[in-house]
Amino acid sequence: MTRSFLLIVGLIFIAYGMACAIDPGMPARVAGLEILTADGYAEMGAMYGGVQAGVGLFLALSAFRRTYQPPALLLLALTLGLVAVVRGVSALRDDGVLTAYTWGALGFEVTVTIIAVTLLTRRRPS
Repeated sequence: MTRSFLLIVGLIFIAYGMACAIDPGMPARVAGLEILTADGYAEMGAMYGGVQAGVGLFLALSAFRRTYQPPALLLLALTLGLVAVVRGVSALRDDGVLTAYTWGALGFEVTVTIIAVTLLTRRRPS
């Protein structure tokens, strides 16, 4: 289960990261943001493209390296868990209507966090 989970989530991160690296404006458009400068494009490409793809590669590698699996699960639990909390709290600061983008991201983040924590706590001590 852990191997499949890490591989699937890793491939999702790689695919999203590559899409964002190729078109840094894509994550901005779907989130309703506007990139105003070359620095903005570089930042979006690096953070949404580079970081996402890098994390995805680590997760995919972890699927096949047993010793990497606990750190990979912990990475997902902490990062996506905090991203979900901050996304939710930030969304509550505005009384506007949230789009499918935010609800979809929040659903993915919460689901992956719950599965990662569950798999991490069910692991046998080594």
